[in-house]
Amino acid sequence: MKDIMNPTQNSEEENKLTIERRKKLDYIRKNSIVNGHPNDFRRDSFASDLKIKFSKKTKEELEELNHRVAIAGRIMAKRGPFLVIREMSDDIQVYTTKSIQKKLKKKYQNLDIGDIIGIKGVLNKSRRGDLYVSVENCFLLTKSLRPLPEKFYGLTDQETRYRQRYVDLIINKNSRRTFRIRSKLIAAIRSFMLSKDYIEVETPTMQVVPGGATARPFTTHHNALNMDMYLRIAPELYLKRLVVGGFERVFEIGRNFRNEGLSPYHNPEFTMIEFYQAYSDYKDLMLLTENMLSSIAIQVLGSTSIRYGTTTIELGGTYAQMSMFEAIKLYNQDHIEIQNLVRKDLQNHKLMISIAKLVCLHTEEQWTCGQILEKIFSETTESQLIQPTFITNYPAEISPLARKNDKDSFFSDRFELFIGGYEIANGFSELNDAEDQDLRFKKQHLDKQNTESNETINCYDKDYITALEYGLPPTAGQGIGIDRLTMLFTNTKTIRDVILFPSMRAVTKA
Repeated sequence: MKDIMNPTQNSEEENKLTIERRKKLDYIRKNSIVNGHPNDFRRDSFASDLKIKFSKKTKEELEELNHRVAIAGRIMAKRGPFLVIREMSDDIQVYTTKSIQKKLKKKYQNLDIGDIIGIKGVLNKSRRGDLYVSVENCFLLTKSLRPLPEKFYGLTDQETRYRQRYVDLIINKNSRRTFRIRSKLIAAIRSFMLSKDYIEVETPTMQVVPGGATARPFTTHHNALNMDMYLRIAPELYLKRLVVGGFERVFEIGRNFRNEGLSPYHNPEFTMIEFYQAYSDYKDLMLLTENMLSSIAIQVLGSTSIRYGTTTIELGGTYAQMSMFEAIKLYNQDHIEIQNLVRKDLQNHKLMISIAKLVCLHTEEQWTCGQILEKIFSETTESQLIQPTFITNYPAEISPLARKNDKDSFFSDRFELFIGGYEIANGFSELNDAEDQDLRFKKQHLDKQNTESNETINCYDKDYITALEYGLPPTAGQGIGIDRLTMLFTNTKTIRDVILFPSMRAVTKA
């Protein structure tokens, strides 16, 4: 069986078909006053609306009704006198009589699969109960010069699906469903936040100082200002400036950019919602998140129970909560050394290194106890957190913008939400002590100088410190990955399937 999406196997055949179609277009141009691309057809009906309104009527009732429609779409199949037309809402069939077929052959040298046409005709129903439009007039609106993938095999090659998303969307109903759900998901989140008195704002995408997360930024240059700038890795520091300014509840939905690797859960540019709420702490945001996810699940999918892989995930109700340390112990029952750990052991550097080696993890000499703990958690525990679970008590050493816990300064007042085995959200009580934040920024900058040599980027944001000195009220903030949430809502295993145009390696010519 040949691979119909392999360009080396199919180029000759496709070239022949393309040549034939170009000849048809040349014929149409010579016999058309609009150069073969008319723009005066207007539809008045969508397939889904017609099916909702008329599907229950009998063939006899439709014939008596004599309801005329104007529809438009792409030819997806030819079945004798029937054509299957696909438009944004659904597919619908149209019926062409022999007289109409003769006219189409004379005018267009016959229509091809992939052509975009406009149809005027009468709505009818087959003996099998399928709605169709009996064609009175047919107009070729755009000639498709390239053949679509054969219907039986479809577009299955992943690389082609991502590089030519337009073809993927034409062929694959599942892809169209995924991106409709994504759109509805974003709309539902926005509606939820507005209902909670949040203000939607926009902050700079190009920044002089990249901050708000630990990541390598993309670098660009502003010619007019003659200065290097960076695509933002997070909008956090600007959003908190707005809280200082009196916008006590703010959110932004937008793109972030991190110059890092690719994985099923990572893309260099991705979409997040970040929001900040004054006079709140991280526990308030955990409750808000439970309410948000259950609300949007009902709005988008009609239920709080969703299928992910072979598991049913419940987004309603109260989510499980446990500290990072508790989670590590729970999911490493077979390691007696981990079971014997007590809280104070987490600050024993030598012991933590030995625990990491026990679970076959490589550590760097300069790693802190907090970094080692987080690495043990990510490698041994994350993937087992399938039902919604808030993980709390993150080490302060890996949370430079979070408030330290008042009872134990080794930890921060921070949580991450895991669903389906991966992180969905990250939130914490914000650090609003200007002097503490100043010291953390300086330490972070020094650490980068010691580990990254000439790749160091100055992440010390003096203006943000100035903003804190004016006074940031007690505030909690959170980020939720829209792409990963879409993966969950669409039962998808790779982030590339939920981003319309994911980052791809350049195509190299042989």
